Amino acid sequence: MIDLLAHSPFDPATERRLVIIADWLPPDFGAVGQYMLMRARSLAERGHDVTLVGLSSERESLVQSSIGQGTLTEMRLAARPVPRASLLRRLIWTIWTDLRLVLAAFGRLRAADGILFTGSPPFLIHLLVPLKLFWKGRLIYRITDFHPECLIAAQERPSFVLRSLLALTNFWRKRVDAFEVLGEDQLRRLRDTGVDPSRIALVRDGSPVSFTADVVGAPLPADLAGHCVLLYSGNYGIAHEVDTVAEGYRLHHQQGSGRVRLWLSASGAGAEELVRRFTEAGLPFHKSAPVPLEDLPGLLRAPHAHLVTLKDRFVGFVMPSKIYACLDSGRPLIFVGSADSDVDLLARAAGIPYWRVSCGDPAGFAAALEQFADEVAKRRSS
Repeated sequence: MIDLLAHSPFDPATERRLVIIADWLPPDFGAVGQYMLMRARSLAERGHDVTLVGLSSERESLVQSSIGQGTLTEMRLAARPVPRASLLRRLIWTIWTDLRLVLAAFGRLRAADGILFTGSPPFLIHLLVPLKLFWKGRLIYRITDFHPECLIAAQERPSFVLRSLLALTNFWRKRVDAFEVLGEDQLRRLRDTGVDPSRIALVRDGSPVSFTADVVGAPLPADLAGHCVLLYSGNYGIAHEVDTVAEGYRLHHQQGSGRVRLWLSASGAGAEELVRRFTEAGLPFHKSAPVPLEDLPGLLRAPHAHLVTLKDRFVGFVMPSKIYACLDSGRPLIFVGSADSDVDLLARAAGIPYWRVSCGDPAGFAAALEQFADEVAKRRSS
């Protein structure tokens, strides 16, 4: 059982009516929406009447069902994809989306005994906390990604506007009733903003899928057959390390044994940049789209190992939730990132072959690929 399902901050006897706000709900691709749908179902089973409000790329819908001792109402608002190419357009999209979510759920929010909102979409805190006088229930903020810290971390020099936004965000954070964080690194970051640690609970995501004995790896793409396959799955965005991976992979193929093939079952700016660099350098790799949640166990059992990356300046602001499913798959792991991240903490405790490479150390990444290939060769010969 994953931690977020085992943890319930609400009492069904006194906080029966709940509202959860997230972004993209299944079948749309989005880790936060996947986890919040699971959370909503678990709370309904415990006896709560839960309304889950989120986004859909297809159509608006309102579906109510009985689950266990409670009910679950799924309210999906039709929305266009996030315009990632422009920061201004993305900000406008976020503000408009936040307004739509709160307005659509306003009546349910007023009647709720408890409200759980996430960091996706960003900046909901700037609506929900100022309107707190309208809510009778407790307001719990499950921080998935820190905002505006992620925007600040993505820039070489933060603007006055972002610094001011951070100050306002910290002001509102001190007025939230309780917090959930995904890792110890996030707990340290939130505590450093001045939030009382007694109001913070560490509630990890866990794996959104299970790996039963009958789960077998999906067939490898034809161009990967016979090679040592390293898989990066999911979103490869601005928070994930690119330079170390790109240069280290080039060293492995041009100066090393070249035994490892990288499989990108991924989307995002980082994945596109790796594809561009590998193509220009003539390096072998395989690119495919992320798979639906029901196909994830087979995908994660397909490679010989998994790759997870995180830039140093995003440590504690972002927690790659994919780490849980990668570790549960039982496959070895290569992590390009800091030892201060909870990714390293979890991987070291998993009891699997594990390599950590610091960001900015492409030679170290190339060496890890050679050690990984040696490990695969040893297993094949045993």
